[in-house]
Amino acid sequence: MSQPIIALNNISFQYPNNETDALQGVSLEIKKGEWIAIIGPNGSGKSTLAKIINGLLVPYEGQVHINGELLNEETVWDARRAVGMVFQNPDNQFVGATVEDDIAFGLENNGIPREEMLTRIEDALEQVRISNFREHEPARLSGGQKQRVALASVIALRPDVVILDEATAMLDPLGRREVIAAIRELKKEFNLTVISITHDIDEASYADRIFVMNQGKIMNRDTPANIFALGDDLVTMGLDVPFAQKLKQALIQRGVELPDTYLNEEALFEWLIKSYLIK
Repeated sequence: MSQPIIALNNISFQYPNNETDALQGVSLEIKKGEWIAIIGPNGSGKSTLAKIINGLLVPYEGQVHINGELLNEETVWDARRAVGMVFQNPDNQFVGATVEDDIAFGLENNGIPREEMLTRIEDALEQVRISNFREHEPARLSGGQKQRVALASVIALRPDVVILDEATAMLDPLGRREVIAAIRELKKEFNLTVISITHDIDEASYADRIFVMNQGKIMNRDTPANIFALGDDLVTMGLDVPFAQKLKQALIQRGVELPDTYLNEEALFEWLIKSYLIK
């Protein structure tokens, strides 16, 4: 069995002047190429966990391993090269006057030779479909375009893991679909490991596994189908279930026999068309 790309062992963390731990004895393993969604109510520890993985915060207890290497003061820069982060507000990440300059900034800081840097910039622009905006000022782009620029800046660094820390939270539905589509394509092309910190249940449905957090602990970890089947338990924690799952349950209550597997909106629509409208 191959070693996990990310492993946390008994991680606990407390912010200054707080009496309670933001994280309490969290342990987890993530395999290379997995898409993990981490969901939970506000204050559950999701973003704190992301910053621990990236070395932005240091736990008072426990160990973090990235690619089998213990995360500490000596290895933190290796960890940050391996784990890229896209935050909720992309404006806070922009440093270049143009989209192209912004992508180049991180590459220059990492000492990438100029010829390779130009190739990486071109590849990143194409991979997230923003080549036409290379000379645009990032701040003047739409929300979805801004997040794709932030994603391109991370992808150009060729990380093993990309963490989306509420990266779609401020986007309209179109912008959200654009970013998720870009992530799905990149994951497929490069076998990226994706960690999505999100309140968006529909975004979480694309994950291989979902970790449910509450009060600094991982309360459950399972496939989307099994997590969404919890229904009222998720609602009790202030979370929601996808529209497709609600519709599926409503149809079952009306005597419609549907597959046991989880179906997103597109898959449910296709199943209904084939089962009831195409004869």
